[in-house]
Amino acid sequence: MTVHALIAGADLAAPLAWRNGRPISRAQYLADVLALAAQLPAHGSPLNLSGDRYRFAVGLGAAMVRGHISLLPPNHTPDTIERLQRQFPDLYALADPGAPPSGLPTVDHLAAHAPLNGTATPAQINAERIVAQVLTSGSTGAPVPHPKPWALLVASARAEADRLAESMGLRELAGTAIVGTVPAQHMYGFESTVLVALIGGAAFEVERPFYPADIAAALARVPRPRMLVTTPFHLKLLLDAGVALPPVDLTLCATAPLSPQLAARAEAALDAPLVEIYGCTEAGQVATRQTTVGPDWHTFGTLRLEGDGDRTIVDGGHVPQPTQLADVLEVIDAQHFRLLGRSNDLVNIAGKRSSIGHLNYHLNAIDGVVDGAFWMPPERAGDPEVVRLVAFVVAPQLSDSAIVAALRQRVDAAFLPRRIVQVASLPRDPTGKLPAERLAALAAAPSPLPLAAPAHRPHAAR
Repeated sequence: MTVHALIAGADLAAPLAWRNGRPISRAQYLADVLALAAQLPAHGSPLNLSGDRYRFAVGLGAAMVRGHISLLPPNHTPDTIERLQRQFPDLYALADPGAPPSGLPTVDHLAAHAPLNGTATPAQINAERIVAQVLTSGSTGAPVPHPKPWALLVASARAEADRLAESMGLRELAGTAIVGTVPAQHMYGFESTVLVALIGGAAFEVERPFYPADIAAALARVPRPRMLVTTPFHLKLLLDAGVALPPVDLTLCATAPLSPQLAARAEAALDAPLVEIYGCTEAGQVATRQTTVGPDWHTFGTLRLEGDGDRTIVDGGHVPQPTQLADVLEVIDAQHFRLLGRSNDLVNIAGKRSSIGHLNYHLNAIDGVVDGAFWMPPERAGDPEVVRLVAFVVAPQLSDSAIVAALRQRVDAAFLPRRIVQVASLPRDPTGKLPAERLAALAAAPSPLPLAAPAHRPHAAR
């Protein structure tokens, strides 16, 4: 039986995490894992609700030691939890002490560290064991599980650690401190903050700062080399705030394509290269690019691509079975491609084709647009009216007509929005994504509340 250690690295005195500027050793992590594992039920499927990255990691390790499979759903709404209970009758919650009740049987995370006995050794986990189920929203509403064996997660984390170290000019990632604005429960945060620490030797800041001043403070608390793991949405807010930022050694960004202009601003403000990471739930992380260098993506390790356009297959490395990607790619060779958009993101109007991601890029590049997103209403059977795009925009200093005029300079007239809805904020999830159902609900609201705007603001034709 092949096994992989729960935590890599021979130096157990090295930090796994940072809390309030103080390190938490890898040995302490192992002690906390065993202490929490002893409190877990004999059987069960844990839903790790902790907002503290260290407690999440302890819960993950404790579940693995106990033989439980951690569930990573897209959100923790009451509806999602109710659906999970139907799929996993032995569902239980791992919660922070004093957290509001979730309606599930609950085990509290440790309120204090377990004693160190000086003999900690990493648990060995069966390489083929399924240790996590990453769940996506299915067409029927039931979450669709994607099983993640420990061996594949380890291989993926090693490949990412190698690539990130290379991007910083380092031999290895060990000793790098990570500040993440993304939650540990989502695949991007799970892989790029938790797993690269457990397997790649990095150490993460336990908090998930959101506000710009808090992000700057979290970066200042951890030593160099240090890395910021974030999203285009969080990064734009950070740069627009104008707060003084301590230099980092790498910025990692994902969840939506980043504009070269925003990437260049980030590299100047943080005095470090910015790397984007591309992946999907089915295959995990697949490739990276340095946005300011060019549009081409480079796959991890031994991952290889086949096909082109609407049907591209990836396999090799930590993707042992050929897996179709959900995006439209221009494949340059087996390890390089350009990302054109998501297959379900494409829109066809008047015989012309674009993607929502491409349109969002141009909308958010307009000076004065704080945040924005296009939405294509679904076609209704028997409705003769042509469905047209809607744009939801946070732009308190811009009129609707000014936004349309700016878009007219950037996109084909066929893709100009029929309606612009100015709102105070967009209903993004913690990773900055905008689930389609949230935009549909926003469009259906009787009167979306706008931000205060200039008096006598002219409106575009609706």
